[in-house]
Amino acid sequence: MGPEGKRLLNIIILGFGFMFMFTAFQTCGNIEQTVIKSFNSTEFHGSGYTSMAIIYGVFSASNLIAPSVVTLIGPQFSMFFSGLLYSGYIAMFIYPYTWTFYTASVLVGIGAAVLWTAQGNVLAINSSDRTIGRNSGIFWALLQFSLFFGNLYIYCAWHGHDHITDKDRRTVFISLTVISLVGCFLFFLIRKPEPPPASSSEVTESLLPTESLENSSDSLLGVTSALRSTVQACKMFTTREMLLLSVSIAYTGLELTFYSGVYGTSIGAMTRFGKDAKSLIGISGICIGVGEILGGGVFGLLNKSSRFGRNPVVLLGLIIHYLAFFLIFLNIANDAPLAPEAGTDLQAFITPSIGVALFCSFLLGLGDSCFNTQLLSIIGFTFRDNSAPAFAVFKFIQSIAAALAFFYSNYLLLQWQLLILVLLGFLGSTTFFMAEWAAEASRPQSDYDSI
Repeated sequence: MGPEGKRLLNIIILGFGFMFMFTAFQTCGNIEQTVIKSFNSTEFHGSGYTSMAIIYGVFSASNLIAPSVVTLIGPQFSMFFSGLLYSGYIAMFIYPYTWTFYTASVLVGIGAAVLWTAQGNVLAINSSDRTIGRNSGIFWALLQFSLFFGNLYIYCAWHGHDHITDKDRRTVFISLTVISLVGCFLFFLIRKPEPPPASSSEVTESLLPTESLENSSDSLLGVTSALRSTVQACKMFTTREMLLLSVSIAYTGLELTFYSGVYGTSIGAMTRFGKDAKSLIGISGICIGVGEILGGGVFGLLNKSSRFGRNPVVLLGLIIHYLAFFLIFLNIANDAPLAPEAGTDLQAFITPSIGVALFCSFLLGLGDSCFNTQLLSIIGFTFRDNSAPAFAVFKFIQSIAAALAFFYSNYLLLQWQLLILVLLGFLGSTTFFMAEWAAEASRPQSDYDSI
């Protein structure tokens, strides 16, 4: 196998490793609030929403130290040890205690920052200018397939159950822990690539210095480089372009919270959906995954071929989300996100429909892919000469917004959560349009069309 084939194999292994890990973790996040409500113990007083708020809050702060960790111990060990923290968080649900629950949340927040920094580095050092787009697409597709398998398992395991017993819970989380650990150990199959062609040096250097990764004993160089990236990120946050995009990025953080936690919990709480309400959480996750993968493929291609820029795709995403929010408002009871384990008997404005609920799941995933593909594109285009700090700022803003949304999800009824999404979606789209017009004006037209 030639050097190019080895680098492609590394990307595929990376994608499968993340697919296994996030099959477990995303499924865990989707069902944990429902599972917590079913605990037959008075010793546990945790909240899934609060846990996720802690994870994303710590994640955002840990972005400041993650480059140093990856530089010092290398991306492979960084992903492995971070994966163990993810696995520990999932395993905690087998025999849960409040203090272990929130401690694990803090550790996963730290691990997430290190994991995604390391992932970016592995992707970069195994890519050239010619293959970075292809490799990113392969990784994205494999990662999004994690929404299928874990949620399909939940549907099969909980089909017909109107209450989650301790045995049901332990069986599910033992299985998810094993799946996550498989992903961790897959990272050891990634092999050090041969030095890439000179044309790819710009891509390789855009994240972490290759030399410091090849010679991890040079700790001082790694820390200095990491600190320099942190300073660049802080300066970049105050630029006009990033300030405009920050509203759109914050919207994706709030929307991430809604579709990955709040909406699934709300569906599971609807007793009017019958005994299958709990298992519908899994089907909802699958529908979200279909929307994400379809949108990622279609709008990723449109981003290369459209002569009208990114604004039409973002506008389409906003319309799709508004349709989803309106149907959710009509179909799901207002107190569903906060309902107890027994669920809610309240009815919204129409007779609750499982088909409408799952269609909304698909729309949430499709709209999310519209925003994320275009945000990644415009950030890569606008900050092409300094992409690593730019994407660090992107993760920082998104994580802060997600943490805030998970926090208020403990207290706000569905109508108020939807109202916040509607308002911020409108503001975020408006500021994105302004950033896109500025990006188009700052580059030659031929240069823009090549993106």
